[in-house]
Amino acid sequence: MAFPDTRLRRLRYNKIVRQMVTETHLRVDDLVYPLFVCPGENVKKPISSMPGNYQMSVDVLVEECKRAASKGVKSILLFGIPEHKDEHGHVACQSNGIVQQAIRAIKEAIDDMLIIADVCNCEYTTHGHCGTIIDNDVDNDSTLKTLAQQSVSLAEAGADVIAPSDMMDGRVARIRAALDESGYEKLPIMSYAAKYASGFYGPFREAAESAPQFGDRSTYQMNPANSDEAMREIAADIEEGADIVMVKPALSYLDIIYRTKNEFEMPTAAYNVSGEFSMVKAAGANDWIDEQRVMMEVLLSIKRAGADIIITYHALEAADILNGQK
Repeated sequence: MAFPDTRLRRLRYNKIVRQMVTETHLRVDDLVYPLFVCPGENVKKPISSMPGNYQMSVDVLVEECKRAASKGVKSILLFGIPEHKDEHGHVACQSNGIVQQAIRAIKEAIDDMLIIADVCNCEYTTHGHCGTIIDNDVDNDSTLKTLAQQSVSLAEAGADVIAPSDMMDGRVARIRAALDESGYEKLPIMSYAAKYASGFYGPFREAAESAPQFGDRSTYQMNPANSDEAMREIAADIEEGADIVMVKPALSYLDIIYRTKNEFEMPTAAYNVSGEFSMVKAAGANDWIDEQRVMMEVLLSIKRAGADIIITYHALEAADILNGQK
């Protein structure tokens, strides 16, 4: 049927009809709130490039988690800023590491909070790279040992999901084996399966104090030009035991999210990263856009592309809107 018999606008005139035929629904349950924990007490240090985000000591972080839970956001992704760093990131494997401390404190204070623990070395190494440096390069296989140890330590602390973000080959299999051998066979792995070497990570590197001291991460993170390679990365992680696969960043990689969901039919996460967040905030602060409207449009686009889970610094603001409070 063609115009004038078919008029697609007929379903747009009435608000209730528009709601009835809405195809994509964003829910508070879809959102994961990333948080940064640091040493000390009563610390709430603003992250200048990420308005409204902070490095928080454990005590302040617990209160922020309570605030998130009160809005219905019951999933967080934890990143740690340690007091000391080393060449290999061994500090991340310690039972009293900063993220391990935070996990225990949150679990003691809040009954129903899903804690996803990021597993990587970049925040914990003196050089800022995601693994052990040998011959001026990140050595894949020696890094796997540290990642597995870190994962088990986080599991022992009470993490609900282990999320390796390093992009080393074979890390999901190594982590899965280590978790299973330690009695954590029920603990799921959310793999950063297609993580691109992106320019959108700048603000995060300030937040996590994780900028590389030399070179870049293009030998282990993905080439932004490649999509078929992403499918191979994701397939490998699934074969190795990943329970959830993630695409990072989100906005410039909506096609990758779409392909991932359609080709693998796996639970799919997308990380609405710091640069994407900060651009919206900066444009909103200058009154160049309607910040709340654009924020919700961004999140809806990620969900429409196929993401089941959205990791976003907008989580609490979006929750207020979804809860009808704004």
